[in-house]
Amino acid sequence: MASSRFSKVDEYGFERPDDFDYETYEDFMSQYLTVLAKRAKKWAELIGEGKSLKRSLKVKTYVRKGIPGEHRGFVWLTVSGAEALREEWGSDFYQKLLSGPMNQDIVDIVKTDLPRTFPDNIFFSAGASHQQQLYNILVAYAHDNHQVGYCQGLNYIAGLLLLVTKSEDMTFWLLKVLVEHILPNYYTRTMDGVITDIEVLEELVRLKVPEVHQHVSSIGLPWAVVTTKWFICLFAEVLPVETVLRIWDCLFYEGSKIIFRVCLTLIKRNKVSLLQCNDFSSLAECFKEITRDSLVIQCHDFMQSIFKAPGSLSQSTILKLRRRLAQQRKNHTVQ
Repeated sequence: MASSRFSKVDEYGFERPDDFDYETYEDFMSQYLTVLAKRAKKWAELIGEGKSLKRSLKVKTYVRKGIPGEHRGFVWLTVSGAEALREEWGSDFYQKLLSGPMNQDIVDIVKTDLPRTFPDNIFFSAGASHQQQLYNILVAYAHDNHQVGYCQGLNYIAGLLLLVTKSEDMTFWLLKVLVEHILPNYYTRTMDGVITDIEVLEELVRLKVPEVHQHVSSIGLPWAVVTTKWFICLFAEVLPVETVLRIWDCLFYEGSKIIFRVCLTLIKRNKVSLLQCNDFSSLAECFKEITRDSLVIQCHDFMQSIFKAPGSLSQSTILKLRRRLAQQRKNHTVQ
């Protein structure tokens, strides 16, 4: 640690764990910083001084290669449709929500969850400005969307969005587009969207990595036990933060199929380790370990692998599986 040029706290305010591998990270960053510098120059040219951007094949390619931190909030807002939502609802909509009457139950539950949000992050420590901003965003969103209200997991999503955008208003609109358009029914009280998508992942593993599917089934480990956090937190608190943000770059542009690509890549890459586990607890532990795979630190290489390792995976395939599995569950409930 003493010899590392990287501090104990990363640029987003997260404390690095005691067993953090500074040597591997330094090797990676020495190459990645060069990549970032090149990407920043290309993005600056693409966006231009007028700061405008339209979805296109070129923009999609740029997004897959990573959005520089200084442009991330703006690009996410534009390519996801959040900016269009903001124009539709009015630029003062967020402030109106904050100045309106408040439901005390919502206020209390958000206040309870705030200290649990990224406790190892210096920007979210008690009394830090981000904690108040996060409170505002979560309370405003709960009053805007009564069906969702406040759902656990939203604090992590909104918290990381806030660290990236440094803007309450921008975070609110990105949260809205994510919850209502990109991941519908993930954050409802019944969490139907998450339950269905875990079943979709199980089916995709059966098709693409059948040995792992067979092994997990024979041991009797429910997929929900090991992957629920992946889906609800969108890999925040699961993978290294820069890797999570690269995943979110693509999620805001390409939608939820990105989540499946990441899950399948982690499982496929670690097939041998998973197949060596012979009981419930060691298999569950191995699923935690695969999120610390050496490749996940190297976010650039990892992101390239998610578009190769799982093979073809279209949004239409996912939609068909969702419909079929949701219908099966419905039929099963009726019986």
